[in-house]
Amino acid sequence: MKHLILSLALIACSGAALAAETMKMAVTTSFHNSGLADVLLPRIAADLDLEVQLLVVGTGQAIRLGEAGDVDAILVHSRGAEETFVAARNGTHRREIMYNDFVFIGPESDPADIAGAPSATEALQRIAAAEAPFVSRGDDSGTHKKELSLWDDAGQDPATLHDWYKPVGAGMGAALNTAAGMGAYIMSDRASWLNFGNKGDLALLFSGDAVLFNQYAYLPVNPEKHGHVKHDLAMKLEDWLVSDTAKTLIDGYTIDGETLFVFNAKAAD
Repeated sequence: MKHLILSLALIACSGAALAAETMKMAVTTSFHNSGLADVLLPRIAADLDLEVQLLVVGTGQAIRLGEAGDVDAILVHSRGAEETFVAARNGTHRREIMYNDFVFIGPESDPADIAGAPSATEALQRIAAAEAPFVSRGDDSGTHKKELSLWDDAGQDPATLHDWYKPVGAGMGAALNTAAGMGAYIMSDRASWLNFGNKGDLALLFSGDAVLFNQYAYLPVNPEKHGHVKHDLAMKLEDWLVSDTAKTLIDGYTIDGETLFVFNAKAAD
């Protein structure tokens, strides 16, 4: 699977030197699409003299990169997969950093009437009953894993759904573009939706169910399994990610006055 590598060799001012140290971190496409990386990484470079190279993939691929020792840390959002990663000693621990929520997007006309649904599972049941086009990430990402669990709660098996269910095997931005082009429903994290520029006639139709809570966590790769990983730099970055500086930047990141993430760093598991 191809993945996007973003190297943030940032210059604080004209003529300044590049960051002296580098590390690799696999992050979700939803984190990247939110635009938050563009806020955090320049400050990390300035505060820590650290260049963080981002490998932007789905959660499943991020975890596989961590298992292979191809990155020094991962930042993902699928708690079950994260706990399995740590239990297998692929990561030293799991540290919660911030959260947002998932939302259902669809055409403003809302042919399945999900805006009036009392729950997320009822919203999906209405989409299924109407056989309204629905775009799925279909890429083993944290968003995709959550979507599948919600379909299961709704008594639906995506493997048996008809032509109206469209898995695209792509990141959040590409999936939203597909939904915009088709006039289809889609589940997105709120941050990616707010930062998405090609909304067309799509609108946020359903949100607020507690089941749509979306936690992001940071997991350093275990140096006992992969001696070459830069664990000292991964821990240095973690200390920054749970700092007051990070809290201010994360809580202060808004689009059109709406907050995209809420800082909630906790002690390491």
